[in-house]
Amino acid sequence: MLKVVERTKIWFTISLSIIIVGMLMWAFKGLNLGIDFKGGTVVTVKMDKEPDNGVLEEIRKISAKYDSSSQVQKVGTDEVTIRGNAITDEQIPQLYKEIKDKFNLKQEKPRYTDRIGPSIGKELRRNAIYSSLVAVVLMLIYISLRFEFRFGVAAVIALIHDVLITIAVYVFLQIPVNSSFVAAILTVLGYSINDTIVVFDRIRENSKKGTFNNRRELVNGSISQTLTRSINTVLTTLFTITALYIFGVSSIKEFALPLIVGILSGTYSSIFIASPIWYVWTEKKMA
Repeated sequence: MLKVVERTKIWFTISLSIIIVGMLMWAFKGLNLGIDFKGGTVVTVKMDKEPDNGVLEEIRKISAKYDSSSQVQKVGTDEVTIRGNAITDEQIPQLYKEIKDKFNLKQEKPRYTDRIGPSIGKELRRNAIYSSLVAVVLMLIYISLRFEFRFGVAAVIALIHDVLITIAVYVFLQIPVNSSFVAAILTVLGYSINDTIVVFDRIRENSKKGTFNNRRELVNGSISQTLTRSINTVLTTLFTITALYIFGVSSIKEFALPLIVGILSGTYSSIFIASPIWYVWTEKKMA
């Protein structure tokens, strides 16, 4: 039987250390907000054939002349999207001309151009926060009704833990945060709560059966019984997502990376954070 509860301070210290360092770096360096949140210009170029990595790298060199922080992504089979915060409307024709001359493109103009204003970016940030809060509140209500309020609060704390860990990784690596990050976070919330509920359901089931002598053995035993399931689930999921990250295009990688981090964090929190929180709270209430 795993001794999870006995090492609660260790698990909490590991998580708090990562989160605190991440939040301090966030305060001083900030998140690297992408064009979806910060605003900027989007230019989509239709290529005559499917661009390979060499072509994308050449386009990056050209776009870097106009915006050193610009991002170049392959979209579909024959399109390339350039996103930049500093590319102006006046620079778009010259940018496209360089790409057109470099690759002998037939199109006289870019396939699509758009400018995302700062106000739209603020609205996206606000909607992202609201959607996450609504999801968390609904999960709290559901778990409180299905199990009990303490289970619900423990699960929500674990979810907040997963989000903060994922954000910390993004701050560490200064990865651009775009709308795909928000979609990935909501996916992680759903995955993590499912894993946590499995453990909580086993705790409730064993509690009714009276299988264990005390609450500490109850939590440790329930986690041990669901551990194989948790490991098998996370491994099979990670195999798929990691393959997407390694072999996928840039837009897919932006979605896959936070999923990888969030799923690992979610599995960790369902075992080492959520259940110990419920145990500590219950023991203090019974004392």
